[in-house]
Amino acid sequence: MTLTSLLAILGGLILAVVVAHGAWSARKAGPRRAEQLEPMMDGTRHEPGMAAQGSPQGTLDDSMAFNSTASDDSYVAADQTAPAVARPMRKPSARIDALIDAIATLTLEQPISGEMALSHLPGSRRAGTKPFHIEGMNAETGDWELPAAGQRYGEFQAGVQMANRSGAMNEIEYSEFLQKVQGFADGVGAFAQFPDMLDVVGRARELDHFAGDHDAQLAVVLRARNAAWTLGYVQQMALRHGFVPGAIPGRLVMASQDEGAPPILSLSFDAQAALAENPQQSSLRELALALDVPQTAEALEPFASWQEAARGLARDMDADVCDDRGQILNLHAFASIGQELSTLYKALASRDLAAGSQAARRLFS
Repeated sequence: MTLTSLLAILGGLILAVVVAHGAWSARKAGPRRAEQLEPMMDGTRHEPGMAAQGSPQGTLDDSMAFNSTASDDSYVAADQTAPAVARPMRKPSARIDALIDAIATLTLEQPISGEMALSHLPGSRRAGTKPFHIEGMNAETGDWELPAAGQRYGEFQAGVQMANRSGAMNEIEYSEFLQKVQGFADGVGAFAQFPDMLDVVGRARELDHFAGDHDAQLAVVLRARNAAWTLGYVQQMALRHGFVPGAIPGRLVMASQDEGAPPILSLSFDAQAALAENPQQSSLRELALALDVPQTAEALEPFASWQEAARGLARDMDADVCDDRGQILNLHAFASIGQELSTLYKALASRDLAAGSQAARRLFS
């Protein structure tokens, strides 16, 4: 073999090594992808759906319900020689709570049908940014419930939420509530009694002030240290830590064990990546891990779940845990946050607005 042939062969080998090294380097520098052997999310588990009308934050907890219009529980027939007739117990409402609602009472001369009530309900059960409910007391069971066909109702009540994260209810919103409920009362022949507007607005402002001082939504940013991530890789890593697809593009959630309850944690990223024509070709470098404190009971230890998820995801995805200014958080920072949360939980409970309760979920929504 001639020298020329040997040089040609050696040059070809060197070129092959250079090409292979370049391909490996490019793959290493590109976004991290999901492992083929790891099952991807099949979409069968999703974020819990929205709760019943007027309570977008989850299943209602009767333990926090309060009925301001309840009175005696039984009566005795006019004929004292006859045995006493038990009147159905007045049960507390699962939707209206005097802690956070302004309540109007609607009295009737005689019970009316559910069909009649339904035909006169206002088209929208919102007054500005504040939801409200109109409930009837079932003449047979004594339950407060949303009017339903086939039932009869002896009286009604309407409650409008005085504050939420949009702010305190104002005079215009209260007037809208009054007009809608009065229209319903006129339609069914009921006599409506409303709380004084100035008193309600004053209570709304005080409740909003308390809520503003005791609201907490914790969030950290998971920032890639080196290679970016594909959407499939993010989903795969999130699944390993208990997250499932949310109802909103760009959102994964850690669902509560309580059916219908709001998620404990959310993991969010750029929604455009999820909506892209080929989302698996997307490149992500940041994720936001959030905990909405008032939405989950302290007993479920959501802060511990938030902290554990942050550390676990950061470790497995080669990411830094940062605040919204890009500063890396250390163990001391998490401990400080935990101490502040303990004080917050006590303050909410002292107001009968314990985190995770029906009233707290509605107020902080």
